[in-house]
Amino acid sequence: MIAMLFLGFSAGLPFLLVFSTLNARLADVGVETATIGFFSWLGITYSIKVFWAPVVDRLKLPLLDRLFGKRRSWILLAQAGIATGLYLMARVDPLVAPETLALFGLLVAFSSATQDVAIDAYRIEIAQERLQAALAATYIFGYRLALLVAGAGALYIAEFWSWQVSYQVMAALVGVGTVTVLVVREPAVNHFAAAQDIAHRVEEEAAMRGHLPPGLARLAGWFYAAVAGPFLDFFRRYRELALVILLLVAVYRISDIAMGVMANPFYLNFMGFSKTQVADVTKVFGFFMTIVGSMVGGVLVVRYGVRRILLAGAIMTAATNLLFVVLAQQPPDIAALAVVVSADNLSGGIANVALIAWLSSMTSASFTATQYALFSSLMTLPGKFLGGFSGIVVANFGYAEFFLIAGLMGVPAILLVLFMMRHGARLDALAPVKEQEDALVK
Repeated sequence: MIAMLFLGFSAGLPFLLVFSTLNARLADVGVETATIGFFSWLGITYSIKVFWAPVVDRLKLPLLDRLFGKRRSWILLAQAGIATGLYLMARVDPLVAPETLALFGLLVAFSSATQDVAIDAYRIEIAQERLQAALAATYIFGYRLALLVAGAGALYIAEFWSWQVSYQVMAALVGVGTVTVLVVREPAVNHFAAAQDIAHRVEEEAAMRGHLPPGLARLAGWFYAAVAGPFLDFFRRYRELALVILLLVAVYRISDIAMGVMANPFYLNFMGFSKTQVADVTKVFGFFMTIVGSMVGGVLVVRYGVRRILLAGAIMTAATNLLFVVLAQQPPDIAALAVVVSADNLSGGIANVALIAWLSSMTSASFTATQYALFSSLMTLPGKFLGGFSGIVVANFGYAEFFLIAGLMGVPAILLVLFMMRHGARLDALAPVKEQEDALVK
């Protein structure tokens, strides 16, 4: 758990430095708004990491793998890319060379997404399923702390010194994660059992039917196992339930993500709260409520089981959106805002921990990185896509109606969790927990 606290910090640190903090830097030095908008494309890397996750799952890094093991070696390589990219970003003048800054930003974003893939796999493999909620809670705590450092901390340093110093300090803080990786142990999990079986069968077929030389046949087997293996394993394991699982993953956070797009415009433009009031309530107070929700969620999952808390999180997320409907119909009241934001962040923390623990329990030890990357990518893409239309809904109907629609968007997730609970015994029998426990006992 202590390791996941610091690894969560390492994962969260680069995120804002290629998003809102970078946008603040560009705006502060006078970069055109249109150019700033193009920099948002850096975030696409986090949503498509599933495409190179198979490489993280299957490829052994020369020398590093022998010294540190598969997961730790990939995390260290990613951290080297993050630190290098941040240092280079510090040295570039955005007005003189915005393209160069974007290129270095891409290095940070790509390395950060790769680190996420490797850390998620490490977290799942380091402990048994019953501990995943606790690990997720501490991971989220570390991640949120990093967001504070990379958000408010980076702005303070830039205000008192310069943006160059700010990004150099952030590059140095990558060392927190590096030291952690050097101290912790590598998970004792056999990553290759199922993958090697698939690769061997494909190699034999390629040699017999394709008349390929042995070297090319082995390459074909390795590639097929790396790319297709994780998906074949998942669909063969869960069969017709696989599509329902993926559908639940896709819709579970739609309500939360879609609502979040219009949250700040609602606070500032519609309700008329000041920037300071919004920052105090939503950023500082909201941060602590999210942490409380994460910790409570971790305890509840251990006590009552992951699917019950998954249901509770889905219901609470939809219900808190309805509180915003009430808030939109009342005169501005900072106390009421604090109550609603508290409920929203508390429920979000509980739901997020339950979802992470549930997804972690369904990944195979042979394809941990790729399968979880598939889940995490699918978890945010639909919400982000629908969130793009949120401004149109607000413009045509109003905020109260928008929050009502956002709340109703949480109903499919509730129904799908209920369906999963009805098939709980079968899901438990199909889940790949036993193979990971055997490997951990080894």
